[in-house]
Amino acid sequence: MTPPPPRVLARRARDGVLDWVRSTPGTHIWLLIIGITSLVIASASEGLEQFLLHRNSSNIHELNEHPLPSLLISGFWIERPGSFLLYAVMFELVHANVERWMGSWRWLLAVGAAHVAATLASQELVLLAIEGHQLPRSMTHVVDIGVSYGLAAAAGVLTYRLPSPWRYAYLVGLLAFFGVPLATGATFTDFGHAIALTMGFACWPLTPAARVGPSDVVAGGDDGDGAEPPPPSGHRQE
Repeated sequence: MTPPPPRVLARRARDGVLDWVRSTPGTHIWLLIIGITSLVIASASEGLEQFLLHRNSSNIHELNEHPLPSLLISGFWIERPGSFLLYAVMFELVHANVERWMGSWRWLLAVGAAHVAATLASQELVLLAIEGHQLPRSMTHVVDIGVSYGLAAAAGVLTYRLPSPWRYAYLVGLLAFFGVPLATGATFTDFGHAIALTMGFACWPLTPAARVGPSDVVAGGDDGDGAEPPPPSGHRQE
């Protein structure tokens, strides 16, 4: 069989990329905004950079002054623009796969709820530590931005997308990745990650695998509907 000419292969690749992006609009709009804000941080002076990072944080001060904007906007910034490519890869591997599988609205509900809950819970821990004189009062202005809470939640949901036995190997790796920091000198961010991951596990009812009947289940199916019952769920500066 004669292989297709390069022009045909290029067109197929382009069509595949366009289909992937069209099927995951939320992931790529989010990634585009993070790319823009990363360019802003990279080109800003040191003083402007610090102003932007603190002004767009979801720390205690900003949550008291501007609760809704700070919860929303903090998820569109990362502190180190050099990390953008790593996050782009993680978005494609995790967020895009989960959004394509669940649908954009269910995906948005899962990651949005986890981002908000993990942010509020982790900052409540900071407040309690300040009141207990375990942390300085300057922590009310700590830089608390980033996309990691939503990413942790999506990573939890992705557990149900994978076929056995890969699902259980992935689950062990996921629990180790987030659990080891939590067990060894945890920061408020580590607690936030644990909360977000748990909320991702709790989103099982939103997944396609939870909506199929027993007769529809095909173990290891490519469409993700063959998932088995869920396993038990057991300074953020990016």
